[in-house]
Amino acid sequence: MKNKNYYAVLMAGGVGSRFWPISTTENPKQFHDMLGTGDTLIQKTFKRLNKFVPTENILILTNERYNALVLEQLPLVKQAQVVLEPAMRNTAPCILYAALKIQKMNPNGLMIVAPSDHWIEDEDAFARDVTLCFEKCESEEVLCTLGIQPTFPNTGFGYIEFEKGSDEELKKVHQFREKPDYETAKEFLGQGNFLWNAGIFIWSVNTILNAFQHYQPEQYELFESGLAFYNTEAEWDFIQENYGKAENISIDYAILEPSKFIFVLPATFDWNDLGTWGSLYDKLDKDGSNNAVVNSMVICEDAQGNMIRSPKGKIVVVDGLNDYIIVDKEEVLLIYPKSKEQDIKQVLNKVKNTFGDEYA
Repeated sequence: MKNKNYYAVLMAGGVGSRFWPISTTENPKQFHDMLGTGDTLIQKTFKRLNKFVPTENILILTNERYNALVLEQLPLVKQAQVVLEPAMRNTAPCILYAALKIQKMNPNGLMIVAPSDHWIEDEDAFARDVTLCFEKCESEEVLCTLGIQPTFPNTGFGYIEFEKGSDEELKKVHQFREKPDYETAKEFLGQGNFLWNAGIFIWSVNTILNAFQHYQPEQYELFESGLAFYNTEAEWDFIQENYGKAENISIDYAILEPSKFIFVLPATFDWNDLGTWGSLYDKLDKDGSNNAVVNSMVICEDAQGNMIRSPKGKIVVVDGLNDYIIVDKEEVLLIYPKSKEQDIKQVLNKVKNTFGDEYA
């Protein structure tokens, strides 16, 4: 049952440079079928949320350069639902902007903020978890987030430490912790009250706007001054003139870390942030030699543990390579060790400096 007070804000402005060469500045990973399922990541996320959020209540937050891509890939979305950023200012300003737009539409609105490029398999469990948070946010002035049960001491995620001793499903957050080193991550897992921060947030529009007024008064004043223009034809002119004045700050630093009324629900669904080729490899089916293949027709000889992707219908022959990322895309071929996948950003910068921005 779709609740008319439920709203979703899809964050779709990132570049996803660790998925280069498929993900580029002009066409980033959320607009690609990374899993080979027939749906792009943003399409999968939209469908997942549309199961319990009305179609017209789903907003897409993205950079203005991706407006046409959003409308092409999400034909159910109207232009008014695409919230465009004329400048990169991190997550706090765009969330504040979207919350003000929703409050003007519906003062009783409850909103989920979710990245558009995550992998979630059990979508029914996801819907149950989000609805549980919506219900808490409807009855109490709290901010909620979904935390992921850690499966290994990951140093690439921030962590959420919750207070021990409660039998309630939603746990009071003690503090947010930065990405740890390996030893610290092992300590977190040993303590049993740490979750990965998935960047999925749920709150009422009134509660989040009150939090901005309290913790970010200048930011709030800047965006609230445009309230008369929001959801009208004059909105874009106001945003173009004023958005660049906003402080470049994340929602974590701006609101979540100073707030004392945050609850986390340990997620009951399997999750992956699909941040790197290695994380994509982990979620794909493998052949008998543990190679993960997307789109390609492959012959592998003495080749194990590779992530292989090419244009559809292309034949790829691999011999003697183990644990490599092999990505063929028109004018770029990447053959790179999986163990060095975090260095792909630096490789991308070298390519830009050597051959030009058109390859980035």
